[in-house]
Amino acid sequence: MSAAAIFQLLVLLVLLGVTVPPLGRYLAGVFGDPELGGEPEPTLGERLFGPIERVIYRACRVNPGAQQRWTVYAMSLLAFSLVSVLGLYALLRFQGTLPLNPDGRPGVGPTVAFNTAVSFLTNTNWQAYGGETTMSHLSQMLGLTVQNFVSAAAGMAVIVAIIRGITRRGSSTLGNFWVDVTRIVVRVLVPMAFIAAILLVGQGVIQNFSGPQTVSGVAGASQSIPGGPAASQVAIKQLGTNGGGFFNANSTHPFENPNGWTNLLQIWLILAIPLAIPLAYGRMVKDRKQGNVLLGVMMVLWLGSVLLAVTAETAGNPMLTDRGADQAVAAQQSGGNMEGKETRFGPGTCGLYAATTTGTSTGAVNCMHDSMTGAGGGVAMVNMLLGEVSPGGVGVGLMGLLIYALLAVFIAGLMVGRTPEYLGKKIQATEMKLVVLYIVVMPLTVLGMTAVSIRLGTVLDHSMQDVGPHGLSEVLYAYTSAANNNGSAFAGLDPATNWMTITQGIAMLLGRFGLIIPALAIAGSLARKERVPVTAGTFPTGTPLFGGLVTGVVLIVAGLTFFPVLALGPVAEALAMR
Repeated sequence: MSAAAIFQLLVLLVLLGVTVPPLGRYLAGVFGDPELGGEPEPTLGERLFGPIERVIYRACRVNPGAQQRWTVYAMSLLAFSLVSVLGLYALLRFQGTLPLNPDGRPGVGPTVAFNTAVSFLTNTNWQAYGGETTMSHLSQMLGLTVQNFVSAAAGMAVIVAIIRGITRRGSSTLGNFWVDVTRIVVRVLVPMAFIAAILLVGQGVIQNFSGPQTVSGVAGASQSIPGGPAASQVAIKQLGTNGGGFFNANSTHPFENPNGWTNLLQIWLILAIPLAIPLAYGRMVKDRKQGNVLLGVMMVLWLGSVLLAVTAETAGNPMLTDRGADQAVAAQQSGGNMEGKETRFGPGTCGLYAATTTGTSTGAVNCMHDSMTGAGGGVAMVNMLLGEVSPGGVGVGLMGLLIYALLAVFIAGLMVGRTPEYLGKKIQATEMKLVVLYIVVMPLTVLGMTAVSIRLGTVLDHSMQDVGPHGLSEVLYAYTSAANNNGSAFAGLDPATNWMTITQGIAMLLGRFGLIIPALAIAGSLARKERVPVTAGTFPTGTPLFGGLVTGVVLIVAGLTFFPVLALGPVAEALAMR
């Protein structure tokens, strides 16, 4: 790693260390005491935002005091999602006849509109289109940006419901979905995104309603400069771990990410809430060690992927070294693998950004992942195949890690011959069946759709840019990104065919709701149970030992499932470069 890469990583770690703990305390206050109906603490948030929320409840005819069983909570989520996807699909199809369309963009085609609506609904934000060449300003603001807020809020609402399931005793309810979503949007996402957007505008990210402006370059040639409300979308795309860019080039575009300061701010926005939620969880279960352990697992996985990706990209391409190319860091060059990199950022920042966005279900890019080395691209892919728990998306990252924690205590119980328990709740057959269902949905989707797609002539002839290991990696990456609701891509693959847009849309739906529904069912099952007292035989889960066990379970499950296909793709490509 270069000195610049080490310095920017240290600056980021210090910034996270200073800001994440107070954010965790604030989130715990917003989520409220899970054993008392989830009512918020009487903080500044309640006095400032409470009146706004009550207006929303009256307008939407929501009873904020009503509690929902897990089945009703899940049905509310599904109903909200159905209305969202239909509304966004209609907006995209008819954008050509709607206002705020200075570029005169026509309506989006049916398959791409379906893919896009599902993508932004599920917090995937995969883009089978070119942002500034396809979407009107109205579609970007009213459609995509709004979904960035509510899809992130839905993920956070689910983890709040799961925490209630863990903490409540003899209860049949998990809270109120409509209240949770409203509270998260009003008290967390809107204020933070507003401040972030102001900071981004101050650093040069554009925010206007202009159409393209034609200007003359220094050589006399004319060039069309796009406009639009980019900063407001960039702020929430990072904060909500969404990733869908206003421009086709995403955060490699200087209008979305002008300099090193905006790049640092965007990485912080991506990590802040996912890392703060475990700390909020520790406060809500009244055992901060539990939150600290899960935060430690997230940090180990994230830092490990960052170091591997940065090292792989800054070391350069061995094949170029064999041909006499100098890839060393020097005053005249940044060194490393510069293929597909922005010269403003270089390979070190690319590795940091790529490991962060693929570890958090964000999917934003400041370099082209398809141009990364075999090892660097493999790290990005493995991050997603872990289940996006390093640290994962807002809410759903901790959800996945808690599922692995339940699996870890079950395995530990089998090894020592004791009944598995987690925070006083016995983990029995019902929970483990749902845990297994949760764990197998994503691999079946990724491997199944990749295998079928590779065998189809349409994918080989019309979508794949490359053959051999990298061609396999392109297809595997596409379905990995979709099923894990990430949204990044090996952009050499053409995703705009009917097969790819439809099957990826299905993969996104399975990756979102095929995991959330079993997780809510587990929460409902745990909520009905009474706590058992701690005894000498209780396996402690607030220790580094348990953190190591959870880390091992995450790596082993992903390794046993995906190593064969990874060996045929990124591993084979990396070995071929030696």
